[in-house]
Amino acid sequence: MEDVSWLVLLLATTLFFLAIWMIVPAPTMTLLAFSVGAPEVSPLLLMPAIAVAVLAWRGRGRVRRTALVLALVSAGLFTMPMAQYPRNVPFSISTLLAGVDLGQSRLTRGVAFAAPAGVQLTADIYQPLSNGPFPAVVQIYGGAWQRGTPGNDAVLAARLASRGYVVFAIDYRHAPAWQWPAQLDDVQTALAWVREHAEEYGADGSRLALLGRSAGAQLAMVAGLTDPGIRAVVSYYGPVNLTQGWRQPPRPDPIGSRAVLEAFIGGTPDQMPERYRDASPITYVTANAPRTLLIYGSRDHIVQPQYGRNLHAALTAAGNQSEYVEIPWGDHAFDALPAGLSGQVAIYYTERFLAQIFGR
Repeated sequence: MEDVSWLVLLLATTLFFLAIWMIVPAPTMTLLAFSVGAPEVSPLLLMPAIAVAVLAWRGRGRVRRTALVLALVSAGLFTMPMAQYPRNVPFSISTLLAGVDLGQSRLTRGVAFAAPAGVQLTADIYQPLSNGPFPAVVQIYGGAWQRGTPGNDAVLAARLASRGYVVFAIDYRHAPAWQWPAQLDDVQTALAWVREHAEEYGADGSRLALLGRSAGAQLAMVAGLTDPGIRAVVSYYGPVNLTQGWRQPPRPDPIGSRAVLEAFIGGTPDQMPERYRDASPITYVTANAPRTLLIYGSRDHIVQPQYGRNLHAALTAAGNQSEYVEIPWGDHAFDALPAGLSGQVAIYYTERFLAQIFGR
């Protein structure tokens, strides 16, 4: 019986370890995975927490009482995201269990669109099965401007393609070997290529939106705010003011924000103030900005949500149409689990936003 009590305590301790990262900011990249993942699957973790609490309650002794406390605290923490879940957004437990419904689309991988300085850049292209022309969405991956491939974030790309968009998931050169503005140059080259070749892939190059995550969202916002042909931009937790981000790094700072920015820009804001200004999306806000959807997590300690709020305020103050969504339990890269709670919220708002613009 004593062995069973210790097993119950082990299970309760494991669940408590997962639960604390829903309220405690992760200090390292390794722990960030728990901070991101636990809230997203919290409804699935709630059931074992309740089961362990029942097992602990039925026993006696200090070990069982400790297990009961840990399990109950864990269960309480695991209920928080669902309690905060927006009532206007559909939630599907089957999606959480089985994954996002991708529908049907076709995918062409590795289409070369440029080779700046001998670096081969390609795009993965997701198309509806029917004939177009369809609106085009250019998707730009994140990864601190240092890593990533067009194959990232394939779930949303495939889902959008099944719903009547041609998605061009593009590549760009990486820091520190290539520093700003090489990445923006590559995005602009990709946009020119998409416009030139849109018809070949059933897309309408005059109906063009950008969608980026983190570093990719920074590129999407700068490109969108400086290209009058862009109809809309979707930014998932994108940097907004790089100078301020360097001078006021998050605490804790699991990725080493200053080092990441210096590798991207080539120095500090004191050394390269113009580059930091030119790489900051908020620099380019005018009265002619495209419609914008900004999605941030309240618990993001890499790109803090205050930056998204600031950009939203600047856009609306200039007379633009901007929508800001903040996910209370969301951490950076919340959509790494597309079927998770935040992923379902983000997909809902993204699809609604694009449908309003393009009439899908």
